[in-house]
Amino acid sequence: MTAALATASKPISIKIPLALFAMLAAISLVGGGKALIFCLLLGLMLTGMPISIALGLTVLTFLFTMTKVPVESVALKLFTGIEKFEIMAIPFFILAGNFLTHGGVARRMIDFASSLVGHWHGGLGLAGVMACALFAAVSGSSPATVVAIGSIILPALVKQGFPKQFGAGVITTSGALGILIPPSITMVIYSVATNTSVGALFMAGVVPGLALAFLLGVTTWWRARKFNYPRLPRASWLERWRAFRRAIWGLLLIGVVLGGIYSGIFTPTEAAAMAAVYAFIVAVFVYRDLPLKRVGKVLLDSASMSAMLLYIITNAVLFSFLMTHEGIPQLMADWLLAQGLGPIAFLLAVNLLLLLAGNVMEPSSIVLILAPILFPVAQRLGVDPVHFGILIVVNMEVGMCHPPVGLNLYVASGIAKMGITELTVAVWPWLLTMLGFLMVVTYWPGLSLWLPRLLGMM
Repeated sequence: MTAALATASKPISIKIPLALFAMLAAISLVGGGKALIFCLLLGLMLTGMPISIALGLTVLTFLFTMTKVPVESVALKLFTGIEKFEIMAIPFFILAGNFLTHGGVARRMIDFASSLVGHWHGGLGLAGVMACALFAAVSGSSPATVVAIGSIILPALVKQGFPKQFGAGVITTSGALGILIPPSITMVIYSVATNTSVGALFMAGVVPGLALAFLLGVTTWWRARKFNYPRLPRASWLERWRAFRRAIWGLLLIGVVLGGIYSGIFTPTEAAAMAAVYAFIVAVFVYRDLPLKRVGKVLLDSASMSAMLLYIITNAVLFSFLMTHEGIPQLMADWLLAQGLGPIAFLLAVNLLLLLAGNVMEPSSIVLILAPILFPVAQRLGVDPVHFGILIVVNMEVGMCHPPVGLNLYVASGIAKMGITELTVAVWPWLLTMLGFLMVVTYWPGLSLWLPRLLGMM
């Protein structure tokens, strides 16, 4: 998980998508030389500089050479921009995910899922999809889900006679559920960037997350049936009950997080803190898979990942502040509306832009840079902020599963010992399913908004 998230700071030196050039041209047309801030950022990224450093240097260069914003106001924004209560959820969810990854919860979830669906076509693959969905509901991170589930189930799939490509495709794409099924670190970051309710976003991700898990399961079942892949023996109800009892402590965390938020016992940030404490107790004292002497390393890894993400967020907050001060999001909104784009065409353009941006950036950076630009336009066109957030998260899921910067690809590549090109070919059936689902989410707002409206959160 540490290596996967560290990709956020890795160099990027790839061709810039044409959509980004179009956006820069549009800003230049409507805002004079204000596109220089984007040109500078992308230019630094293309030199191989980490995104976090590129953001910081762009902010400093723009501040001292291209704007009259007082340095004092920037310093004030540096602190006020990241003292939001929601940001505290990020290190807690990272810590909870690390405890669960090292604490044997994933293995018990796989056993439980196998007892339920293992006798169907591609049973162990279906168990992988189900286990990813269950682990996603307690971790909040896609790379963590791929590591925790993939490292256990991929060797088991190969041992049972499944092709390695099949198992890698299942885990790479199903692991992406980690940022759609709540809790989700990406949703927290979107909330910080747009001031949208984290609780509403979490609830809005439940139905789409379950729907995508079902569709990925159908794809897995269809390919297993087509190629006659092996099945597990049908488990008895007693075996299922025993598997459930072994997994119950991990499954209860889903109720702790979502039940606590829904009942109003605590906020999403407090739920993250409770999840971290609960995961520690389960991993160390209940399952006893994590020795106390290794807790220090887990804490250190979590602190390192949290610091990296918070550093990116800090620079992105300043970047967004300068853009807003210069009126760039408003200029973009006016320009797009002047082109006669309605909600349908705008959402299609957003999907294309985000999918192309996924070729050169990882999810956190995409959300922090592009959400403040696109969000005002979406509001002007009447697109619901929560629906727009889920649309962005699903785009990020797709981006994590295709090259060249797909985090899940790199994590799964290390687990499966496969090259990125070979793995890219392996994931295409599930990736097509995800792209089709993206279109459904885009133009069916009710899929995302039904549950939060039912719970009175909107």
